Amino acid sequence: MQVSLFDFDLPPERIALRPAVPRDASRLLVVRPGEPLEDRQARDLADLLSPGDALVFNDTKVIPAQLEGRRDRQGAEPVRFSATLHMREAPDRWRAFVKGARKLRAGDHVVFSGADPVAVPLGAVVAAKGEDGEITLAFDRAGPDLDVALMAVGHIPLPPYIAARRAEDEHDRADYQTVYARESGAVAAPTAGLHFTPELFDRLEARGISRHFVTLHVGAGTFLPMKVDNTEDHRMHSEIGHVSTETAEALNAIRARGGRVVAVGTTSLRLLESAASEDGRIRPFAGATDIFITPGYRFRAVDLLMTNFHLPKSTLFMLVSAFSGLDTMRAAYAHAIASGYRFYSYGDTSLLHPSQESRLAK
Repeated sequence: MQVSLFDFDLPPERIALRPAVPRDASRLLVVRPGEPLEDRQARDLADLLSPGDALVFNDTKVIPAQLEGRRDRQGAEPVRFSATLHMREAPDRWRAFVKGARKLRAGDHVVFSGADPVAVPLGAVVAAKGEDGEITLAFDRAGPDLDVALMAVGHIPLPPYIAARRAEDEHDRADYQTVYARESGAVAAPTAGLHFTPELFDRLEARGISRHFVTLHVGAGTFLPMKVDNTEDHRMHSEIGHVSTETAEALNAIRARGGRVVAVGTTSLRLLESAASEDGRIRPFAGATDIFITPGYRFRAVDLLMTNFHLPKSTLFMLVSAFSGLDTMRAAYAHAIASGYRFYSYGDTSLLHPSQESRLAK
């Protein structure tokens, strides 16, 4: 499909720079293909679901993956650059996207330091160079020691559409994290989950709606613009995910009883669809996924999708268009823009029902 089909105009003032307070006060647009749109709030979610339904959350935790570095090459002047970690390859190795990658070559020694002058700098070697500004860094620390060092010298990697308009501050370390985050490794938040509060969880539990957790470590590739004209030419970056045997069995049992699986965020959906067999049964999963969902895809594991509002011509807008229909989503986004909904990571959210065409025949 032509990427231009997924374009739309978004006024800059619709981009949210801060989250709603409290989190569940954000607006929620209910989208049912073929029916009128419904304006609600995130705190109404329990009323929009049925007893026996299951919410599936991505419990990944955002790490301070934005690093400011200096190249120290013998006989040459120091050179500064920025790196965003996006996939861990080993206890001491990360792949990273680098601004100024042309200044680096394999074997270069680099040093990362933060704003705290007392913090010990973090050293690394450029182990390899890839395409499109990607490099592999071998750090001088590993495992938990590396994680502690990243907390000291790293920054929360705010999405570029926020970072271009304001600097990261102390609020972002809490705001850009779900209340249930526990598995460190993401460089971007699963933002549909940012709308949940303990009070909303209580309402959902009282309604008889269960919650389940999977892990997909969101990579910086989620922010990369598409550089092709046709979707067939786009290459997705891989992300590491995990669905436990216990969770897979529980979700299969819920669907067998007539309950619905509700993915909270496109990351949860992509992981569940990666774990699903052709007949829609969810299997345990551990590994990398680069699933790219566009219109024409038949969804096997997910019945409803809660998700924020996405960028024009992005893989995520393609995904929601595959789920509810391109015409339906273009109309929904036009309504959201005209009605003052807030877009992107810190913005409002939606609850999407699938189109008839996107559902796996049973």
